[in-house]
Amino acid sequence: MRTVVLRVLVLFLFGILFAVATPQSALAQDYTQYDRNSTARRYGDLSTVGGNPYAMGMEQDTTSRTDTTKRKIRKPLESYFFDDSTRKRPNFAWHIDTYRNKVEFTDIDTLINRFELDYPYLRKGVGDAYQGNLGGATIPLNYFDRPQYRNFNFAQSYNTYFWFPDKVNFYNVKKPFTHLSYFMAGQKKYNEESFWLTHAQNISPSSGFNIDYRSQGTRGIYNWQKGRAKDLSMAFSHTGKKYSIHAGYIFNTINNKENGGVQNDRDITDTIFELPENVPVRLQDARMVLKNNTYYVIQSYGIPLRKLTDEDFSIADRSSVFFGHSFQYSRWSRKYTDTRSQSGDYYENWYVNPTSTYDSIFETLISNRLFIQLQPWDREGVIGVIDGGIGMDNHYYYQFRQGDYLTGKVKGIRKTGYYVYGSVDGKIKRYFDWGGNIQFHPFGYRSGDMSIGAKASISAFIKGNPITLTGKFSYDRRSPDYWSEEFYSNHYAWSNSFSKENETRIEATLNIPSWGLEAGAAQSVVKNKIYYDARSMPAQETGNVSVSGLYARKDFRLGGFHLNHRVLLQWSTSQEVIPVPLASAFLSYYFEFDVVKSVLRLQVGLDGRYNTPYYAFGYNPALSQFYNQREKEIGGYPMVDVFVNAKWKRMRILLKLEHLNDNLFGDRNYFTLLHYPQNKRVLKLGFSWSFYD
Repeated sequence: MRTVVLRVLVLFLFGILFAVATPQSALAQDYTQYDRNSTARRYGDLSTVGGNPYAMGMEQDTTSRTDTTKRKIRKPLESYFFDDSTRKRPNFAWHIDTYRNKVEFTDIDTLINRFELDYPYLRKGVGDAYQGNLGGATIPLNYFDRPQYRNFNFAQSYNTYFWFPDKVNFYNVKKPFTHLSYFMAGQKKYNEESFWLTHAQNISPSSGFNIDYRSQGTRGIYNWQKGRAKDLSMAFSHTGKKYSIHAGYIFNTINNKENGGVQNDRDITDTIFELPENVPVRLQDARMVLKNNTYYVIQSYGIPLRKLTDEDFSIADRSSVFFGHSFQYSRWSRKYTDTRSQSGDYYENWYVNPTSTYDSIFETLISNRLFIQLQPWDREGVIGVIDGGIGMDNHYYYQFRQGDYLTGKVKGIRKTGYYVYGSVDGKIKRYFDWGGNIQFHPFGYRSGDMSIGAKASISAFIKGNPITLTGKFSYDRRSPDYWSEEFYSNHYAWSNSFSKENETRIEATLNIPSWGLEAGAAQSVVKNKIYYDARSMPAQETGNVSVSGLYARKDFRLGGFHLNHRVLLQWSTSQEVIPVPLASAFLSYYFEFDVVKSVLRLQVGLDGRYNTPYYAFGYNPALSQFYNQREKEIGGYPMVDVFVNAKWKRMRILLKLEHLNDNLFGDRNYFTLLHYPQNKRVLKLGFSWSFYD
């Protein structure tokens, strides 16, 4: 990992030196013989702010030249992905769809709002249940946000930390952009730290690269609780007039000490230990290391169906056809170790070695897709784009199995799957968006799997403010993950033959940004649901399980006072299969004001999280899986933080007292997972600084 960090620093320093050493003239070619009149008709006067910010130095060359000599023209950003208003922005970011020729815009987070939520798993909705330590396993309280991995489901519990090709940020920046964030909390021996680095730089108006690095973890306040998540993303993009490419490398890793939780919950709820590390824990030397390496490239080439003119900077509003290819190589590995002398009776079985455990497994995926996209008229038209593609996935699974004792050889399992897919999207101006998609596996591995989806959004505008109603439908028929059917380790072994899962979802959302209002309802019906039961073994419910959800977000503002509410209600027809709390809430109340106008702005307030008691998940360190325990109900405890956010020019500063109410009211039942208590009261400091040069 040190080598990876050194590479990041070298690339980061190279980017800074490049930005400093590159003269302005190298980024701004002269534009003699440039047709300014025809260009201005589409983009306005490109020499003014809000036009083409790359078209600098457009004055007529006064040096001696013949009339027939033309100087090279530096083209502006011409991509069909971005409309005129997007091109005018000084910087913007997006994700790439790895199945089709499509991007999805995302925000560059430089705002003061919600800056105090430094844990990534608490930023969405009502948050997650988690082990208590940063870098530990988490699972969303909202069933509809819970990940459902089809490959290597041992990584599913750490989904919140990972980058994937379709979640990597790509940037277009007019000036080199660097973003640094650092958070710390607690004494040195318990220290919790987070470090985030982003550097983005454009080589040309259409080409750029960026590096993202995150290190998040803690030494832990309880014995043997240290955890660390480190993630690196290196990405390159070119979004040209006809050709686009997105490529990159991702490295994700989790390195944790696993203590299995406290031995007796009463040591937290009924007893006050002077030092938290004196609380007895269940495992004393267990470790888990999870790693992922991913390489990917998505590229496409567009062919306009009629000849372009000099005025056409983009083919977004021209009938076109696009041909593309997507490639991805991903390797996941997991290693778990422990000893019997330090594990006690936590595990019932010791199949391979009666004194110690060394479980190592890995999985690789090589995915290739060929796709075509038709743009009948305008990319933003009633029928904007029609997509179709074929794909082939090569899977390789490796683990030690009982039969390998006899042969002395450990052989992996290879499986190859084939699928076809298609989609269609369109819109009517800004009032109506619609789309549909389908994917089907006709033969090979996972044959018969199918996914169907549809969506529609209707928008109305009152004094320019939108009111949007969105509906979604999806149906999935999916094969079980390989590891839920075949697994052999020192503590757990199984060989299952599960039926395919079938899930139907219907969702509706009303969004009124000007009122700070969002309300939604969701319904899911699952047949043949696969889950981990109270023994941490895979099981399947052959009947139907229904989950219903109602969600509401309402933000009130009275002068400088902000009263923000997020509330979720859920019902499950089988808590033994899909456990959910009846009610969950996240509340944030703060006062915002200027200390020095346009220089220093402050937010002072409280955050609170709460969910009703239910049979919350247990966590199994040997499997990195959440299981449906029936030992005790967990919940009913409010977690309250007090914070001060400051925005000083380009810097954000955080001062937070986390778990303010620790031991204030006599109730110390602060668990969200079985036997895993939350942190005690702690002071946290943080800052985030953006550079645009």
